[in-house]
Amino acid sequence: MKQKPKQIAAIICIVLLVLLYVATLVISLLDFPGSDRLFAACLMATVGLPVLLWIYIWLYGKYTGRKTLATDAPKEESGEEENGR
Repeated sequence: MKQKPKQIAAIICIVLLVLLYVATLVISLLDFPGSDRLFAACLMATVGLPVLLWIYIWLYGKYTGRKTLATDAPKEESGEEENGR
């Protein structure tokens, strides 16, 4: 089964997030010089990584012309208006 680039990116993002959570936990338990800055960087990456993935999916949709979860889909009109109700 061939995986799509979006699926591969999502799987990589999930693996990286799990590793970031583990790294954040380990860093929070250890006390060494610079651990506070490393801890803050891990927390920032935990927020930034999903944002970067969303941007990638959005750009992929723009590049290929396909609708993705990140695209702005116009609101569909309800069927009642079309039937004159």
